Amino acid sequence: MYHYEYVSKEEASPYREEFLEIIHDAQDLLRDKFTFRYDFIGSSSHNMITCDYRTNKGFDFDVNLHVNDDEEQYSPEVIKKSIIEAINRVARPRGYEFCEDSTRVITLKKRSSFSNSIEYSCDFAIVYDWTDNKNRRQQQYIRYQKNQNSYVWADQPKGYGLEEKVDWLKKNGFWGEVRKRYLEKKNGNMNHEKKSRALYAEAIHEICQKANYKTL
Repeated sequence: MYHYEYVSKEEASPYREEFLEIIHDAQDLLRDKFTFRYDFIGSSSHNMITCDYRTNKGFDFDVNLHVNDDEEQYSPEVIKKSIIEAINRVARPRGYEFCEDSTRVITLKKRSSFSNSIEYSCDFAIVYDWTDNKNRRQQQYIRYQKNQNSYVWADQPKGYGLEEKVDWLKKNGFWGEVRKRYLEKKNGNMNHEKKSRALYAEAIHEICQKANYKTL
């Protein structure tokens, strides 16, 4: 059982700024190969950053990296490994561990050097947005298939787009319940493979179901 609580935007800001510096430096390293833009998503974009002060774990951010490779010059493996290499080059001198390459994301962590230091991390997903012939927004992400040791572009599961639901929940007065449920899920999560972005999405879907969500 964890003891996460929400922190203020001001308290989380220095950690966010450090990740921004790392992203910008990685962009510079990769500019001659391909470019990417970024956005903070999920709890990171809605002032829902958490910290467990009892264990000094927290300040975990989620970022989507949108790769510009419309002509498909680079394979998913080359893209993801290039980004990992660039992040490692700029983050290691800042005291971070080597990136972890998981199924859906790249995780960058800085662990405590001293007992009173806070561990913090950022999960980067590499994504590509497109619009289908019915003008519906779709997204793919680079998926690492560990069993085959291969990388592919995979479709995001149905319901990955949460902003419409977020807008509806806020408009109809349910956002407080989302914040409460997300914190409950973080504190009760014993699955280390389940990231904050997944817990955030689950909280959104659960409160929508409870509130009889209707599309806008």
